[in-house]
Amino acid sequence: MSDLTKKLGAKIQEIRKSKGITQEKLAELINMDTPNLSNIERGKKFMTANTLEKIVKALGIQVKDLFDFEHIIGDVQLKSEIKNQLDTLTTKELQYIHKTITNIKHLRK
Repeated sequence: MSDLTKKLGAKIQEIRKSKGITQEKLAELINMDTPNLSNIERGKKFMTANTLEKIVKALGIQVKDLFDFEHIIGDVQLKSEIKNQLDTLTTKELQYIHKTITNIKHLRK
């Protein structure tokens, strides 16, 4: 699928999660089965204008909110930017980052 489809899907997922709405609940609100919504969020399937309108209404947002992609970047670019930032940190800041990453890993287990 296109880059736009992937970014739009990621944005829908981001907004949905930020509002504490499960994928199942959003699918129910827009009268769609969960696997189809999952495909949209993963950028595997593009939606119709009608579905777009339903998602916007269910999430309580405006259509333009879905097209704010500036902060959505890929893993490779994200890792590169993080590495560049790490070079500018003090030892104490690096220790804090290390502890934070370690804690995140423990939370995932």
